[in-house]
Amino acid sequence: MASITIRNLDDGLKQQLRVRAAEHGRSMEEEAREILRELVGKGRPPRDLAAAIRKRVAASGGIDLDIPDRKPLREPIRLD
Repeated sequence: MASITIRNLDDGLKQQLRVRAAEHGRSMEEEAREILRELVGKGRPPRDLAAAIRKRVAASGGIDLDIPDRKPLREPIRLD
């Protein structure tokens, strides 16, 4: 297992961690691991790029694009 050292931790934050750990009956180290598991372990949901674009464009009333007609696919090259 890997280890991590956190330097320059605010005294107030360390005290809050100590209290939270005591409330849950854990060591400060185990409490920090649990917090990391909860917050980092879940990960972020995948970003919906289409929804982000729609949201950005919606403010301007949307955009109409001319979509060219599709041409039929060419025959694949035969290698025989």
